[in-house]
Parts: sequence; structure tokens; C-alpha cells
Amino acid sequence: MKLLQKTGLFLASAFMVVACGPGGNTVETREAEDVAEGSGSTLTVDASTSKINWRGYKPSGQHYGFIPMKNGEVMVEGESLTGAKFVFDITALEIEDLEKGSENYGKLKGHLQSKDFFAAEDHPEATFELTKVEPFSAEEIEDNEEFETDNTPKKDSELVKGNPTHWISGNLEMRGTTKNIKFPAVVEVSNGTVSAKAGFNIDRTDWGLMYGDESSATDKAKDQFIYNTVSVEFDIKANQ
Repeated sequence: MKLLQKTGLFLASAFMVVACGPGGNTVETREAEDVAEGSGSTLTVDASTSKINWRGYKPSGQHYGFIPMKNGEVMVEGESLTGAKFVFDITALEIEDLEKGSENYGKLKGHLQSKDFFAAEDHPEATFELTKVEPFSAEEIEDNEEFETDNTPKKDSELVKGNPTHWISGNLEMRGTTKNIKFPAVVEVSNGTVSAKAGFNIDRTDWGLMYGDESSATDKAKDQFIYNTVSVEFDIKANQ
């Protein structure tokens, strides 16, 4: 149990600390919104190469890995992205900083899938559905303040991929809770293919993953908490 208390980090992704107010250059988490109806051609996501990378933090260390995609589709009209839905397999999440098959790997994976985190037995999948696409116009990304330790979470501005082209908004459902997230992404639509890359942070507690919640830590000087911030990165490809 001691190991689980020290290493139980939410991964997260599939997807994705987050600001809660409006702002053109701020990664946001809000209440769920209407899903985009989509129009044009439907492309199939290449599940073999598309996944969500995650990284969780605590003052004394980090864990990271990925959540594989189960299936997905993207809708495009001309060179415009009009709709998308991705389904990720929580039960197949991987941890890349621990040796697969080792005792620590098994304990951490089991803890992440327990009711302390994803409750994977009851909620084996996470889904993301596009709600809005907007041109990217901000000169820089606003970052949130974090409690400083040797393993302070990466900033949103550090996670941004390349030169963003769009702000993407979508409903992320995990553990039976759906929230809308907005983040910058590099999106390319050309000749019947779509590629999208993004990196940003989410606050795991927005989806009810409360284990080790840093906001309830009575003495942060003792480093006995897990950061609520989880870094998420994805690289998705779809074609006809």
C-alpha cells in the first residue's frame, strides 16, 4: 500500500492545472457542450499509430505512458475539420517508465485502474468528441501557477506542438463524467488525410480522480500529495 500511495499517479490519455475562465489564449475546461454535427467525408483514424501520451507528477517523481486508441473517425469538408470522435481503451493503458511485467509496474497499473483513479471495471473507455474548431490567433499560451518542487508539472506553453493552427474544443468523457476541454493543436487536412498534434494539461479532479488531491494536502512542505495537473500529448492520423 505504501508503494501505491507514493506512485499512484493519474495518467491520464487520453486527455488532456486547467484554467476555468474565458480567454483566447488559455487552455480551458468547461461544462460539456453540444457535439459538432460534422459534414463532408468521413475518415478512419489509424488506431495502430494514434494514442494519447500522459505524464503524472508528484514532488518526488513522475510516471508516464500512453493510452491506446480503440477506434475513431474524423469528418472533413474540403480542407476543414468538421467533426471527430475518438475512443480510447483505459484497460490497455501502458506505463513506460517502469519495466513491463515487474512488480512495481503491476501495482501501479492496478492502482490506476482501481476506483482511486479510472475505475476501469465500470468505465473501461474514454471518449473525445469534437464540439468546435477555431483559428489559432494567440501569440502565446497563458500558463497556470504551480506549487514548486523538483517535479513541478510542465507548463502548457512547454507542451504546445510546433506552430498551432487551431483551437480545438471537445467533450472528454472519463469515469462517467464529461467535460469540455479547449487546447491548441496543429491540424493538417490534405488529399483525404488528416493529422493532428497537441500537447496541454488537464486537472484530473475535474473528472473525479481525487486520489492524493493536492488541494486537500494540509502540509505541502512534506510533499505528501500528487499534482492534480496531468500533461497530455497526442498525435492522431486519419485517412480514407
